[in-house]
Amino acid sequence: MAKLIECVPNISEGRDPVRIEAARAALARDPRITVLDVKPDENHHRTVLTFAGPAEAMEDAVLRLFGEVMAWIDLRQHQGEHPRMGAVDVVPFVPLGEATMADCTALAESVARVVAARFQVPVYLYAEAARRPERKVLANIRKGEFEGLAAKMADPAWAPDFGPAAPHPTAGAVAVGARPFLIAYNLQLNTRDVKVAQEIAKAVRASGGGLANVQAMGVHLADRDVAQVSMNLLDYRRTPIRRVQELVKAEAARFGASVTDAEIVGLVPEDALLGAAADYLQLPGSCAELILERRLEGGAQAEPEVGGYQPERIGELRLARFLADMVSRQAVPGGGCAAAFAGAMGASLVGMVGALTEGRKGFESVAVTAENLREQGGELSEALLNAVADDAGAFEKVMEGFRLPKATDEERAARTAALEEANRGATEVPLQAAREALAAAELALSALEHGVPQAASDAGCGALLALAGVEGALLNVAINLGGLADAAWAAERREEAVAMLVRAARLREDLWSLLRARVPVIDAMAEEAAAAHLAEGAIS
Repeated sequence: MAKLIECVPNISEGRDPVRIEAARAALARDPRITVLDVKPDENHHRTVLTFAGPAEAMEDAVLRLFGEVMAWIDLRQHQGEHPRMGAVDVVPFVPLGEATMADCTALAESVARVVAARFQVPVYLYAEAARRPERKVLANIRKGEFEGLAAKMADPAWAPDFGPAAPHPTAGAVAVGARPFLIAYNLQLNTRDVKVAQEIAKAVRASGGGLANVQAMGVHLADRDVAQVSMNLLDYRRTPIRRVQELVKAEAARFGASVTDAEIVGLVPEDALLGAAADYLQLPGSCAELILERRLEGGAQAEPEVGGYQPERIGELRLARFLADMVSRQAVPGGGCAAAFAGAMGASLVGMVGALTEGRKGFESVAVTAENLREQGGELSEALLNAVADDAGAFEKVMEGFRLPKATDEERAARTAALEEANRGATEVPLQAAREALAAAELALSALEHGVPQAASDAGCGALLALAGVEGALLNVAINLGGLADAAWAAERREEAVAMLVRAARLREDLWSLLRARVPVIDAMAEEAAAAHLAEGAIS
């Protein structure tokens, strides 16, 4: 399983759907990132975003989120039921798959350092990333909230781990950390008396002598006019959901109140809910093996999930999100990402044909060629898949350049230099993708010529996809060349791009000649298509 990491940032905006969507879109610009859930809360005036991806993509995603929300969140104008000290209030990293808590701690430190430097926001490290024992508990850091930050930070004991020793005027401060899975679990009561909820919370939480691994507070939900016991369950395996719920019910009964309904904010591991079901039904052990659908799908024999997520499902969600975002109004992912992905699919098919041919009886004479097709196809596929994310990142750099201030001569000069550098990157990334896709197309023709006949259509499809990747990537090169001031640098790239277009055109001709020779039906179809085309021309 890949080193996947989950991140669950909380932002201090829960009422404006346009802004909340902008925050989600900022995370989703990188196709390696999967936005799993967006949970706004009007009463708390807070949104919990859940996303996951490989470790190398997470830092940039968090930085994009900061850049987006700091443009419009002003904590001086913010009021909500939930305690908060920052525009981006908390950024926890959670290990998935082969990722470890050490990976998340290292990532938290790296993100904290860059956030503080780039945005001038004070950063506290908390939970497993904390450098001081008193900072392991988030509530200790957040105590006093935004309004009390300046006074708190004046105390050397509460100097931030990174960044200025004073709060950002509109964005406050942020806690960045690493932790295991946390379940945000809220129970609504049939009373509007918030004091009842506060007394229950005090009895339930660990700091009040209640259950271990439970944090709780009582709040009033204005839109529903009810009291709520809002909780964080820090270790659902040691302190299961049902045990928490039963204690809340028992404490509520002391005040003549009862629980009316529950809500979970964000996502939870599957076994947390299955465990609650097993507890309620008084079943011994896990009830996962009793589920019919799992048995039918072979799930009972499958490897257990890690942290509640299957890596295959993460991949499916990422691809679905990638395609859905391409349909949306946002600029990324766009043509450059699509071109690189087409090239990656073409290269993968090359590798497939090589694998099907390698070791086959009667193809011993091309064994080395088949091995090269398999290995090189795989390498090019991986490189082009990385280019999908690189293209999205290059576009974001251009957008960052456009967002730079331009009020003074110095600012305008810095902005021009940044845009020139960003446009170079936005040109070089698709140019490199075109080089790799062209190499994949050439390999595809070799696969068509030397591979097993049964895979001729796979090799042909691979070549067509790779050529589409070449031409699509070069379209992006062309559109970015126009924004460059360095004419000599641009001329060199243009010359190379023209040469690749010429080579791609010749490869396309060679491809169809090979296809017609190898697949008789294609030859007949091509003749019929040519005749129909001539007939249409005569009619017109």
